[in-house]
Amino acid sequence: MAADGESTGKSTDRKDPQDETDTDEVVKQVGPVDVNGLETIPTMVPREGDGYPLSRSGSVEQGPRRIGEPGFSLTEDDLRRINTRKGFIQLLENRAVDIEEVRKTLLYEQELRQLQVELVKLQRWVQIRGERIAILVEGRDAAGKGGTIRRFTEHLNPRAMRVVALPKPTDEERGQWYFQRYIRQLPNKGEIVFFDRSWYNRAVVEPVMGFCSKREHQRFLQQVPEFEHMLYEDGVTIIKFWFSISKEEQAKRFEARRQNPLKQWKISPVDEKAQELWDAYTRSKEEMFSKTHTTFSPWIIVKANDKQAARLESLRYVLNLLPYKGKEEAQVRLIPDPNVVTRFHREMVELDL
Repeated sequence: MAADGESTGKSTDRKDPQDETDTDEVVKQVGPVDVNGLETIPTMVPREGDGYPLSRSGSVEQGPRRIGEPGFSLTEDDLRRINTRKGFIQLLENRAVDIEEVRKTLLYEQELRQLQVELVKLQRWVQIRGERIAILVEGRDAAGKGGTIRRFTEHLNPRAMRVVALPKPTDEERGQWYFQRYIRQLPNKGEIVFFDRSWYNRAVVEPVMGFCSKREHQRFLQQVPEFEHMLYEDGVTIIKFWFSISKEEQAKRFEARRQNPLKQWKISPVDEKAQELWDAYTRSKEEMFSKTHTTFSPWIIVKANDKQAARLESLRYVLNLLPYKGKEEAQVRLIPDPNVVTRFHREMVELDL
């Protein structure tokens, strides 16, 4: 597909006979070609029953749709019509697709792949050097924590990486030191461990939902800086992310989960109370930041209303932080956008958008 300003369909000094055959075949199947060598695409909206099926959920009257939404798909006939840049754009317009959204998604996928290439390099460095990396991913319900972790781990070697998402403690674990079950999950030599929620459950979720006493909550806040300092002194790198979303965005994502049968498992009783207890979560979260943000284990705030930006910039933060081999050869920007990722500082008043 030609870029803006480039010729589409003009002849060159060397021609591939196979290309001419393919073009003739496309013309026979699709229709006439205009004087500029561009495919002529019908401008009227296709109708069901005329050989160009169109799902009702993708009708133009509903406005532009995102490719990938339930009930929306490009047909085999659609794909056959993508022959030129002009034809591609007209097809997207006829199919009620938001072209700018498609462009944004393509750029996102391209950057994500390049960053994931760097993550593979990073993991190799971790293995060779015997580093121990613990990445804690925290945030409100539906903030995009799990989706971000999946983008981190998608192409990593599972033998040198783990994702930890512990269930509620058992009766035996309730009688142990609170940190004990998390200590078992800490990274071994040459390993990266992602915590999808971590020991910081006791800082926000547990006190808000009444799963721990006030005394247990305060004891945790006193002990966690000492616990993390011991890990730091022993050579464990701790990266603490907080994914921050607005109350309106959270409500919208909850509703999307209820409507999507593949995501209904994500709705829990705790999630159902998240909107009602929004202010209580805010108070607990701010107390957590004020008492557990340290120079050796700082909190990194990620603005997560835009899922794609949050994923890319959190990947960049990790890559930029660690001095892995081959970093200077990266073909993608590694410095995170400060408008999306920022280090917590005590002057912050409202951290949720």
